[in-house]
Amino acid sequence: MVDLAFSTNTYTRFSLPQALERIADAGYDGVEILADDPHAFLPEFDSQQRTALDQALDETGLDVSNVNANTAVGYYDDAPPSAFFEPSLCTATDEDRRWRIEYTKDAIDLAERVDSPAVCVTSGRPLAGNPPERAREYLRDSLHEILDYAEPRGIDVGIEFEPELLVECTAEVLDLIDEMGRDGLGINLDVGHAAVYGEDLAETIAQSQGHITGVHLEDIVGGRRGKHYHRIPGEGDLDFEAVFAALDRIGYDGYATLELYTYPDEPDRAAKEALAYLTDR
Repeated sequence: MVDLAFSTNTYTRFSLPQALERIADAGYDGVEILADDPHAFLPEFDSQQRTALDQALDETGLDVSNVNANTAVGYYDDAPPSAFFEPSLCTATDEDRRWRIEYTKDAIDLAERVDSPAVCVTSGRPLAGNPPERAREYLRDSLHEILDYAEPRGIDVGIEFEPELLVECTAEVLDLIDEMGRDGLGINLDVGHAAVYGEDLAETIAQSQGHITGVHLEDIVGGRRGKHYHRIPGEGDLDFEAVFAALDRIGYDGYATLELYTYPDEPDRAAKEALAYLTDR
């Protein structure tokens, strides 16, 4: 059975060390670290906070499943609506794209420090004035520079696809991996995103064999073509037995991380109920 981890992005009302303590108390073996506010927004994540993270990992015994660098809300003093992924790796503005590249390198440094096997990122959106074909060029150039930094350090970079982003489905992320031809580039596979896009999850996992750097789990109401709202497993329509069976068939031996940021008011309930549901299946 795949080991389970829990993302700190559910515990945004708690400090990072507090989040780790609660995730360990809930019974998880692993943790994903949110590389963003309020936990580890890297330009402001100082040496004292890094030492506190080291101590919390030692005390809890948690493995780090992934460093989640998908978002950069901390970039803004007053974040505009839906700015979660900006600046992105496909942003048209050179200065903003440079910021995101350097931020991702900082996330790789953090991953190396905490023995995380991977960092996840998204492609971002092709916004107004930045057509998809140009945005893809920016994305590929950004990723080559990031991988030049990550690969010598033994850190994989997983693209997390999501509907409405530049890279929004399995076929597109596999095309990108093929185009890039880089050993360190893979997929941070969010099964809910695949379901919302309308994919068959067992088929998605089979197609992704050999490329998965990490897995995100959440339930979705409506399953295929459902609404993109992360729910506790058991509260939606996804077939987790089929998901885990498919992961077993391809020999995936990394962590599957619960990503339930939609429960900031009751993170302990989300963590405990998710673990109970998935271990009782």
